[in-house]
This record gives sequence, C-alpha cells and structure tokens, in this order.
Amino acid sequence: MLTYIIRRLLHTVLVIFVISLIIFFSIRLTGDPVSVMFSAGEPSKEAIEEVRKNLGLDKPVYEQYFIFLKGLVTLDLGESFRSGTSVTSLILERLGATLALAFGGIVVAMAIAFPVGILSAVKRGTSIDFFGRIFSLIGISFPNFWLGIMLILVFAVHLRWLPSSGFESFSHLILPSITLGMILSGILARLVRSSMLEVMNQQYISTAKSKGISEWSVIIKHAFRNALLPTITFLGIQFGSLLGGTVIVEQVFAWPGVGRLIIDAINQRDYPVIQGGVIFLAVIMVLVNLIVDISYSFIDPRIKTGKGA
Repeated sequence: MLTYIIRRLLHTVLVIFVISLIIFFSIRLTGDPVSVMFSAGEPSKEAIEEVRKNLGLDKPVYEQYFIFLKGLVTLDLGESFRSGTSVTSLILERLGATLALAFGGIVVAMAIAFPVGILSAVKRGTSIDFFGRIFSLIGISFPNFWLGIMLILVFAVHLRWLPSSGFESFSHLILPSITLGMILSGILARLVRSSMLEVMNQQYISTAKSKGISEWSVIIKHAFRNALLPTITFLGIQFGSLLGGTVIVEQVFAWPGVGRLIIDAINQRDYPVIQGGVIFLAVIMVLVNLIVDISYSFIDPRIKTGKGA
C-alpha cells in the first residue's frame, strides 16, 4: 500500500509539472495584461515599461517560468497583478464556498440517485423502473443554469423560502446544491442501475438468497456494495470537476467560488491568479483520484493496491 501511494504521488508531481508548463505558456497567448490595465487610457511608453518591470514581464518567458516553478515548489503562488494580494490567500478565501458547494451537490445527487438507481434495478421492467429511467433522462437533459433560474423564481422570488444569491448561511447553500445535485443525479442513477443489474446476475447473489437472507439485506449488503466501484469512480471525478467547473452555477447564484475567481482572472489576464488557481484545482483533482483508487481495496477486498495489482 505504501509503495503504491508513493508511486502515485510521484505521478502527481509529474502531472502537476506538465499542467504548469501548459498553463504557463498557453495563457500568454491570450494577450498582454498590461494593455488590459491601461485599456481606459493611452499611457506613455515609459509608463508601460515601468509596469512590465514591476510585474516581471520584461524578463524572457523561460526565466518567468522558472521563477513561477520555484515559487510553486516553495508553495508561493505569487501575487495578483490587479490587486497585489497573495494568490494563495485569494484561493483560500474562496475555498470554503467551493468545497461547500461541491459537497452539497454530491450529497444531493447521492440522496436522489442511490434510491432511484437501486429501485429501478430491483424492480426492472416495472412502472418504477420506467419512471426511474425517465427521471434520469430528464436530469441529464436539464441545463444547470435554467434549473437554477427556475429554482430561484419558485423558492426565492415567489415563495420567499430561501435566499436567491450569496453565501452567508446554510440556507444559501440549498438552492445551488439542488441545482448541481439534480443534474448529477440523472447520470448517477443510470450508473447505479446498470451496475446493480450486472451485480445481481452474479452467482453469489443467488447463493445468498438461497441461504434465507432477506432480499433487501442481499441487495444492500452484497449487491449494492459491489456495485459501488464504478459509482465511486464517477463521484470522485465529478467532485474534482465541481471544484472548478461550476462557474455557470456560481454566476447564477453569485457564489464566491474558485471557479468564478479563475474566470475573472482570465478576463483580466491576471497570470498569477490563473496559474495558481488551475494548479490548485489540478492538485485537488489528482488527490481525489488517489483517494478513490485507495478506497477500492476497502470496498472490495479482492482488489489490492500493491505490486502486481
């Protein structure tokens, strides 16, 4: 186990290095940040050069990259071109809201998809299965921005039960979490159903039933546990994606997340914030996938995370 974790961590370092290389050079193709800063006027050439020098943009690109890489190794992500604030502090300010939204969306998705997927598989071919598949299709088809706007209109504007925007209390988390969870639950329910159907055709399920074990005990303790492997993989990938890929939902609910921070930085060509934000999300994504891989061996003892696995 320890050897496996060390090997994966080394892979993580390599992945982060490649991502840093791609991000650093690709964002410099989007334009000059100094021109954005002076977009409201026509500064002198001396003023432009002074700003370039202060931002370190007068150095060769490869030298800028090595400075960035050195800062990355020492966990110094630099300072924002626009505000002069530490990139790390900017990310940490948004991290709580981003994690809350990601966890909220995943919890809502599991609370909806697990019962729907299990019942659809157990009652295959019945009206329950039919409505479960219709629900999954509807969930997949809904645009998240449209669903978010509809929830705001119903529960915030007309009923006035919940706030429509911001992140100040638990009540502010409900509508955006439902928006994300409903979309994810459609895909997750189909995945749970297909995994359950595959597992329930196995011989050990029939053996467990023949021993007199109750049907739902067999379904939950035996079938569902073994059907969790592809589900956990999906949830791990989706959780990593939610940390930086919920920009539209963040815009609809005015949610102060990391994804919105990166989008604003892209519009302003704030290189340090873009680089730091993307690297941060990449590290979290890789770590989440590492945790998912390690969890396999605990869910299914037949899977070992060691040499020869």
